[in-house]
Formats: sequence, structure tokens, C-alpha cells
Amino acid sequence: MSSGWGASGLGLAAASAVGTAASAVCTAAGEEAYNYGKNIVNNMRRKPDNDLEDNHKRLKEKAKKLYARRDNILAQTKTKLVNQVCEAWISRVMKSEEEVRELEIKYNDEKSNKKRRSQHGSSKSRTDLSNIIAEKCDELHNLWLQEKSKIGILVEKLPERVIIMHGPKPEDKPFLHSTVEEILGHLRDKNVKRIGLWGMPGIGKTTIMKSLNNYEDTAKMFDIVIWVTVSKDLSLEKLQHKIADRLKLNVEGITEPEIAQQIWRELKSKRYLLLLDEVWDFLDLSLIGMYESEMDSKVVLATRYLHVCSDMDTHLELNVPRLSEADAWNMFKVKVGRNFNIPNVEPIAKEVVIECAGLPLLIDKVASNFRRRDNIHLWRDGLRSLRRWPSIKIQGIGELIECLEFCYENLKDEVQKDCFLYCALYTEDYEIYTDPLLECWTVEGFIHDASEFRVARGIGHSILKELISVSLLEKSEKMNHVRMNKVIRTMALNISSRRCNFNILVKPHGAGGLQEAPDEVEWKQANRISLMDSKLGTLPEMPDCNKLSTLFLQRNWELKEIPDLFFRYMQYLRVLDLHGTGIMLLPSTISVLKCLRALYLHSCIFLVELHLNGLEHLEVLDIRDTGLNHFPIQIRHLIRLKCLRMSLSNFGIRHSSDVESCRNVFSSLYLLEELQIIVDSNNQSWELTVKAISEGVATLMHLTSLSICFPTVDCLKSFISTSQLWKVCCFTFQFSVGYHDTALYKILGCFEYQNMNCLKFANGEGVDPIISEVLLKTHAFELIGHKGASRLSDFGVDSINKMRGCLIEGCNEIETIVDGNSITGSALICLEKMLINNVPNLKTIWKGPVHYGSLSQLETLTLCKCLKLKMIFSSGMIKELSKLQHLEVEECPEIEEIITESENIGLEPDVLPRLKMLVLSNLPRVKGIWTSDSLKWPSLERIKISMCQILTKLPFNNENAINLRCIEADQSWWSALECQDDAIQQRLRSIWFQSP
Repeated sequence: MSSGWGASGLGLAAASAVGTAASAVCTAAGEEAYNYGKNIVNNMRRKPDNDLEDNHKRLKEKAKKLYARRDNILAQTKTKLVNQVCEAWISRVMKSEEEVRELEIKYNDEKSNKKRRSQHGSSKSRTDLSNIIAEKCDELHNLWLQEKSKIGILVEKLPERVIIMHGPKPEDKPFLHSTVEEILGHLRDKNVKRIGLWGMPGIGKTTIMKSLNNYEDTAKMFDIVIWVTVSKDLSLEKLQHKIADRLKLNVEGITEPEIAQQIWRELKSKRYLLLLDEVWDFLDLSLIGMYESEMDSKVVLATRYLHVCSDMDTHLELNVPRLSEADAWNMFKVKVGRNFNIPNVEPIAKEVVIECAGLPLLIDKVASNFRRRDNIHLWRDGLRSLRRWPSIKIQGIGELIECLEFCYENLKDEVQKDCFLYCALYTEDYEIYTDPLLECWTVEGFIHDASEFRVARGIGHSILKELISVSLLEKSEKMNHVRMNKVIRTMALNISSRRCNFNILVKPHGAGGLQEAPDEVEWKQANRISLMDSKLGTLPEMPDCNKLSTLFLQRNWELKEIPDLFFRYMQYLRVLDLHGTGIMLLPSTISVLKCLRALYLHSCIFLVELHLNGLEHLEVLDIRDTGLNHFPIQIRHLIRLKCLRMSLSNFGIRHSSDVESCRNVFSSLYLLEELQIIVDSNNQSWELTVKAISEGVATLMHLTSLSICFPTVDCLKSFISTSQLWKVCCFTFQFSVGYHDTALYKILGCFEYQNMNCLKFANGEGVDPIISEVLLKTHAFELIGHKGASRLSDFGVDSINKMRGCLIEGCNEIETIVDGNSITGSALICLEKMLINNVPNLKTIWKGPVHYGSLSQLETLTLCKCLKLKMIFSSGMIKELSKLQHLEVEECPEIEEIITESENIGLEPDVLPRLKMLVLSNLPRVKGIWTSDSLKWPSLERIKISMCQILTKLPFNNENAINLRCIEADQSWWSALECQDDAIQQRLRSIWFQSP
């Protein structure tokens, strides 16, 4: 405390005390003593020069100390905000600083006048000044103490709305721009709170996330954007501290629940966007303090794994695809720069880009390498090296390979790893059909504890889903197909080469195709061989293949003959695929393949003989579309057969004696689970054959899947009445009834899940009760060329209420789909896809009242060549279409409005909340989509317009259809388009793309 009180202060106090003591002494001891005390006081006050100097010195020290603290606080205000108390304190310090300057002036004046004054004459003024300075010292000291102990001084400055990250601009990379725009569209959707962005390493997820962070529209939509790179080893506690640091919260010394409370209090009144990059596993954001906000806050996470998205309850998952050939090519050219202009380098460059498999990270690394190669020879050498990785190190891609291998090593068991490696047998970017793939996995023994094919398929689909979710496989655009991209496949082949029990031999078919078979050593060492899609004309006479379990020779069209002894040393072969080859027969040594479980011979159009002796353990046989001209009676010996696919296009029963044999073939296959029989529907010669087959099939008790054509309704009725399994509904069916030009089911192509009951009824008449009975179990219905019914609901509301898909085509008597006047409840309550094509007398989709719940699941509606259709949405119908996403109207010449005003008076603005795609084509009388711009169109993303000459207005303004990103139309239509103002025209122009 002594440092807080200067010599002057102590002197005044002492003088006062001595004065008091002197008075007491005077009273007690007389005048002499009083005078003595008075002299003491006078002597103490007789040295003002010394007191003033001491106080001045102390004032300078106190001021220096206080100003240093003040300056430190002012420096911190660059990153912090001052509170009101602190602001007042700084103001007082500033005022004191002015007063100190005035005292300095007085002190200097006093000092300069000292010589002109007598010692006694100056005593009073100097004492007064000394006392004032002493008091100012006390005041400065108190200010210093006040700041230190009471104010708490500062609060942090509000964090920046967005911290811009280094990365490419979206407009510089079109493939990023579209994805970022799509995410922004979903961020504007109040129903979407969490978005998952997933894909394989190197696909560009982080770049997209950075672009989203930096995008100008993002800052406009949110109060704060929080970016966190999660990484694999980041604990929940560290993640919480990262978010707290971003919010500039002081969390030192408090517990995690208390930090969570602070984060929640900070964010509860803000609209925030949380961007989580590189998420490896489930994160419970509520433990961090990130609760679902009433302020419409959002979370976007990027991960390699699809399951992480679902674990974190994302409302939407976006898979980041590989770059298109054009985008990959453009990215590579830009990155390489001037060396791309080297003469004759372009063909090599195209091969280099192919090797990069559409992965932005790999393109970036490889292009950086090639931009240093300044002549054609170095480019050729670079391409050779690239084709040989990972055996040769290529600078810059080691990290990517490690990431890819980690995805493989992180698979939960050896079964998944084996199934993944097996996919490397298929050629680069091959569209792998999942049904035979799962069969191969099963018969190879990868899928254990599954005695039934249905169970094995279920397990196989789970494995497929896992491999896709960790980005080791990709979903194909073709339904029920997957792909393994070039880079992943190269990695898989490299891994298999290091496994002693999974040595894969594949030969690149190249531009000319493989024309010579591998040498004997390669045959001997391999566990699995793929020589598919080549130009092999010959095979070795008798290769030593004691380790071989799978042999792929499919689509070698020039392979006409297999040597007699070719299979002699393949006794452990389990899978043999010869489909699409030119063979005419199988050699006799096929009988040594006692372990063979799957044999694929479909599309062998020259195969006229079928020898299956010795193949009693066969479980899968596919002989569709072969050249066989007689019914393969010997199939009856394949008593372990579980899956059979065949076609009857080229043969039928010629004699009545064959009927019983045909029936016995199928009744002997008592373990059969899956049966597909394809016929030429217009060929009526197979009617007797199918009848015999259906009688045999009706006795099978293990069927799980049946696809068959019935020539007549009576034939279907006969099967239904005799099949025991039908009564308990134990199998999935695809039934075609009647004669038609194709056995394919068009409606199934609309669904990702094709394992559904389907009925095609072609060229029938009336409403037969057996059709209504089958419809009760049907998910997808095709009604083609039908007569004697004017509406779909004639088949019975109960019968059509399980439909998920419906195709109506060429039915000239259909006038409406459902007549609400003749029903009492909801109809088509499960319908997701409706395709109506060439129904010339269709006047309405729905007639009369629309009961609640009708059409409530409809996602796709396509109308084509409906010549009398004048309105699409009758009164009350549009209100039920809350899930409609795709609307396509083509060649309907009577339609004048897409949404007819007279039928939809008082329409609420939020109808069609999920409509994403609108296609209008060849509608000569259509003049409007809707009469005004009163509707919101919150999900609409794309419009395609062609041959709609008088459609010159669109129902959009700058407030609705905020997610619309593309209007595809030709130049003449755009030129005729009328807009309310320039702002709307400018917006629409920015998203208009000219039709090709």
C-alpha cells in the first residue's frame, strides 16, 4: 500500500497529526511547549520545494503507468468491443490526461518563477500546487485500481459474418457452380435443415464447401457462417472449442456442458450456417450446443460416407459425381497452361485425362506435373508412368491413393473386402448389373449363412449399399447397375495382387481388343480371370487352372469354339460367364466342373446344343436368347438349381407328349427360387408351352420371384387357382397377360427399386375379376391397348390402391382415370409415377370430387398424345399433389393453361411445394402456366419449353421461384417472351439456356 501513497500525502497526514498533538501539548504544558510544537509544524511546511518535486515525479510515474494501460486497451479494441463501463473509464482517463498537462504547465511556470521570488514569499503557491498534484496522483492511482479490479474492461468484438477461405471461385469452375447453386437452393427451403454432401476422396467436396462458404449469396442469407474441418482425430471437445473460438467466446476453465450453454445462448437468436468438412463419423451437435434453431439455421456436412449423412439426420443427401469428360478436359487444359500448345500433344493429353477418371484432385495433381513437361517426349513418358501407377510413384497423388486405400481398409470385415475386390474383374467404368453380381458373390462363398437366394440377395444389397456409401462403388444412371471407376479399380487390382488368395488376372481390351489369351503361367497363378469384352478367337488347349474360381469370357463375339480339354484342370471353377460369345456348343469336359455354381450363356445366339451333364451342383443358369431350337429337357437333372432364366422365343411344344415332359421339368426343380421366362408375346405358338410350364411352376414351393407371360386371362386364372404359394403371397411376380410387341416392363424403369410386383395387361377387354384380384397385390400396372373400360377405377378402388406406378397406353376408350362420383373413399393413395401415353379420348385425369389422400404420394406425372385433354388439374385435385416433383406435358393440342384458373379459383400460394421439373412440349394452344405470379414455386429448379408458340408469359417475379436455375428453350421463344420489368427479364436471361 505504501506505493499508493506518496511522500507528500504522508507528509500532510503527519503534519496534521503533529498539529493536533501540539494543541494538546499547549493545553497541558503551557505556551513554551505550544511554541515548540508550532515550530515543528512550520519546519515541516518549510520545504515546499522538495515536496513539489517529489509529487511531480510521482505524478509522471502514475500517469505513465495509467496511460500504458489505457493504450493497451485501445490497441485491443481492434479485435474487441469495449463495454459502457470501460468506455466511461477511458473517457475519464482522457480527461485526466488533459488535467495532467495543465499541471505540467503550472509546474513549469512555478519552476521558472522560483528565482524571482523570495523563499518565504513562494511558500503558499508552491504548497497549493504540490497539494493539487498529490491529489491528482491519488486520482490516477484510483483509476488504475478501478480498471484492474472492477471493470472487466472488454468484451470480444462480434465475429465476422464470413471468414473468406482460399479456394477457386464458383464461376471459374462450372462443375462447382451448379452444385453450389443447388445447395443454395436447398438452403432457401425451410423444410431442409441439414444437407449431406458425400463422395469419394478427391471428388471435390472440400472445394465445393469452400466455394459455398465464400459465395456472396451465403453471406446474405445468414448472420454468421461457421466453418470447421472435423478430421478423423478431432474429439467432440476440440470441435466445441473450435466453434467457441469462431464465436469469440471466453470458455477458459469451464466445463463442456457450460460451453454448450454459452454456444447455445450465442446462437439461439442468430441464423447461422454450420459447414462441417471431412466428417468421419456421427457427431451429436446438441452436445456441442448446436440445437435446431427457430431462426432457420442450417448445417451442411461433407463426408466420404453416405451412412454418416443418415446417422446425422440429414434431410437431403447430395452425391458429388465425377466430372464429365468435357469438364475434366477443360480443367486439365486450364491447369496445364501454355505447355498444352506443344504440337501433337492433344491426343496424349486426352489419354492423360482419361487416366484421371474425372477426379478433380487427381486432375489437379497430374496437370501440375504435366505443366512442367515442355516437349512431346516428356508427355509420352508421363502418360506411360501414369498408366503404371501405383507401381511407379507419381508426384502429387500419393495422398489420394492413401485415402482410397484407407476406405478399403476401413471396411468392417473380409466379406465386404472380397466383394469389393471382385468388382475389379469388370472392365473400366463398366455398368455392372447388380443381379448377376450378387449371384457371383453368393456362389463364390463370400456371403455366408444364407441357404436361400432371397436371404443372400438381401445381404448382398446391404454390402452394395455399404460399398457405395464409402465411395468405393458408384451408382450408375442405369437402374440396378453400379460402377467402379478407373482409379478405384486400379487400386483394387493392386491390393488383390498382394493377397495370395485373391490374385486377379485382367487384360485391358484397349481400342483393338485383346486378341491373344494370356500365357500358361498367368493362367496357373490366377484365382480369378477376366478376359471380357475382347476379340479373343481362340483359347489355350488345356490351361492349368487349379486355383481358378471365376472365369469371365463374356462378349468375345469372335470366340466360336472352346477346346475339348479346356476345362480339364478347372475343377474348382464356380462361376463361368460365356454370354454374348459366338460358341455353338459346350465341350464335353464341362462335366468335370463339379464345383460350378453359376453358368451364364444368354445371348449366345449360335448355341444350338446344351450339354449340362455333371453339373448337378449348378445353382444359377441363364439361357435366355440362345439359338436352342428345342426345349432343354435335361434341365430336370439340375436339382440344386435355385435361379433359372430362359426364353421360349425359338421353340415350343410340337407334340402332345411333350406337354407332360415340360410340366415335369419344372416340378422336379423343387429348390427353385427365382424363375424368369421370356417369350415373344406376338408369337402365339408358345401358348401350349406356357400352359404346361405354368402347371409345373404352380407346384413349386420355394419360389421367391417369378417372371412369366400368360397368353390369355384364362391361363393366368388357371395358374392362380392351382398355385399354393399365390394364396399366401410368398413371391414377387412380374406377369404379362395377352399378346404384345415386347415382354419388357416400361414402368419398372421409373423405379430404383425394381423388386416389385408388376402386371402388364395388353389388348384385353372388360374388367375380369382375376385381373382385379392380381391388382390387389400389384405395385406397378401397365394397361395397354385395352377395350371395354372408360376409366382405371373400373378395376376397383381397392385393387388400384397399392399401385406405386401406372402406365396407360393406347387405350382408346379411356376418358378419365378416376371418377370421384362413383367412389366413396380415397383412390390411388400409394401412386408415385403415372405415365399416360396415346390415350386419344382422355378428357380428365380426375372427374368429380377428390377425396382427401388421393394422389397424395404422386411424384411424377407424364401426359403425352392426349388429344382431347383440356385440363390437367380438375377442381380440388392440385391441393392433394404436395409431393409432385416432375410434370411433363407433350403433344396435347387442346390444353390452354397448365393450371386452369376456372378449376382452381382461390388457389393458395404454396400449392405444388415440391415441383422441381416442368417440361412443356408441342402444346400449340397453351398460353399460360398460371394466370398470375401469385404462386411461390419454392422447389422449381428447371423448365424445358419447346414448340409452345403462344406461351409468352411466365408466372415468375423476383420473389417467387427462388430456386429456378435453368429455363431451356429455343431463341425464337425467348425473343417472344414478355416480362413485367427489366429486373425480372435480367434474372430470367441469366438462367436461360438455348435448346440444342
